[in-house]
Amino acid sequence: MSRRSTHPRRSAAASTPSAGATAITQASPCPCGLPATYADCCGRLHAGTAAAPTCEALMRSRYTAFVVQDAAYLLRTWHPDTRPPVIDFDPGMRWVRLEILDTTDGSAFHTTGTVTFRAHYTDSGRPGSLHEQSRFVRHEGGWVYATAVFVD
Repeated sequence: MSRRSTHPRRSAAASTPSAGATAITQASPCPCGLPATYADCCGRLHAGTAAAPTCEALMRSRYTAFVVQDAAYLLRTWHPDTRPPVIDFDPGMRWVRLEILDTTDGSAFHTTGTVTFRAHYTDSGRPGSLHEQSRFVRHEGGWVYATAVFVD
């Protein structure tokens, strides 16, 4: 996901989610949609104690990083050739659900992969969705987000 806002920029160095972040605890269901707690799912990737084994796992963890506003993780998992200097979080945006629609390659046996998804949100209370095909590549041994094509 690469959605950015036009609101004032928040420093990517900040490791604490802003007031607009969704409150997720270690025991909360993981926002990525898999049947696990945040601690057992994307929280491990955000904390750096595990790496995403597939590009779909990275996509799910990046979606969750948008939910909890973890700018450091988003930047760390973005290819350096396309990574922005900071991540902008829109204070009115709430990510509410992720649908994985398709994956191509992106396993331990690949060097590239794509994930097509729809991320549902509310923006200042109005529902919407982001339909995107994200491209992932291996960089320095791990999966990173490279580019995206917006489908709608």
